[in-house]
Amino acid sequence: MKTNRIATISVMLCFFVMGFVDLVGIASNYVKADLQLSDSTANIFPSLVFFWFLLFSVPTGMLMNKIGRKKTVLISLTITVLSLLLPLFGETFAITLTAFSLLGIGNAIMQTSLNPLVTAVVNGGNLAATLTFGQFVKAIASFLAPYLAMWGATAMLPTFGLNWRILFAIYLIVGLFTTTILWVTPITECDECSTKPHSSITQQLSEYRQLLREPIVLLSFFCIMCHVGIDVGTNTTAPKLLMERLGMSLNDAAFATSLYFIFRTIGSFSGSFFLRVLKTRTFFSISVALMALSMIGMFIGHDIWTLYTAIALIGYGNSNIFSICFATALQSMPAKQNEVSGLMIMGLFGGTLFPLAMGIAADATGQAGAVAIMSVGVVYLFTYILKLK
Repeated sequence: MKTNRIATISVMLCFFVMGFVDLVGIASNYVKADLQLSDSTANIFPSLVFFWFLLFSVPTGMLMNKIGRKKTVLISLTITVLSLLLPLFGETFAITLTAFSLLGIGNAIMQTSLNPLVTAVVNGGNLAATLTFGQFVKAIASFLAPYLAMWGATAMLPTFGLNWRILFAIYLIVGLFTTTILWVTPITECDECSTKPHSSITQQLSEYRQLLREPIVLLSFFCIMCHVGIDVGTNTTAPKLLMERLGMSLNDAAFATSLYFIFRTIGSFSGSFFLRVLKTRTFFSISVALMALSMIGMFIGHDIWTLYTAIALIGYGNSNIFSICFATALQSMPAKQNEVSGLMIMGLFGGTLFPLAMGIAADATGQAGAVAIMSVGVVYLFTYILKLK
């Protein structure tokens, strides 16, 4: 029991490190201001982070079959630590591009391997609720990022040459600590989690194609694409809405990103309870309805409280979508958990497609165009309700 508790703590620390990927929203806004970039150019940074999910998710599922889940998570932590180290040496376009690429690669590997590792650590219970609690821990790192960036930009820290980039230094220390804790913690992976006989790449890719022919797996894949697209889109667009419509400075508008993640944190924490007492379909329907109300608020809102309310609603509504879709797909194919995990995490590629489209729309019509792109994702989530048991 003691070992299991320690293993659970180490895994939850990894969820906290997983949340580092959400710093790209506020960071891209600061990089945009520092390097004087357009919306479409600045949105390349969050898009680039999630582009790597398309390339690395499926290979990571294969890697887990060969070396196991814990070792795969350790590889992801090492890459993440390196990505946090690079920005401390400067803020050029090339350094930022490289750092964000490594952050995306590390996070793609981590999200693919960490979620299945939970099944080797937490015995029994509701998988969706357990993953939701992990998302709650992840959200803590997410909402702290804008505060740390604002603190670095406005306090005496610019004298150290870091300004808002002090965020990377703090998260670097946490990343090193988490890597050490997981490395020394023994975790016995269950039979389903154990490594599998090696097969050729052609055979493994054929297995993935077979999985995509399962309707619930394919629909869950698109569900996760929409979830992360809306997540990254709100992360980057919320401050821009306040600056465009209320004339706020970036440091003041950055609170919008924190507000989003505060309500995502509240939603994840409360969701771990509601998913145990409510039907999954019922709770999912409520969540999507809140997201729809948020889209309306961001379209018509021109005062601070309407916009803050809309941002809070999207944060709460979007907080449990990933856990429900991921758990639904994972439980539908229990003998193929590694492969299903790889496919679901590939869906985070939506974090590339949505910001790119939103940047182009925002340059053409203002931030209302970006909100319109996110609304497409909300419409799809309504159709997924009918697929939930």
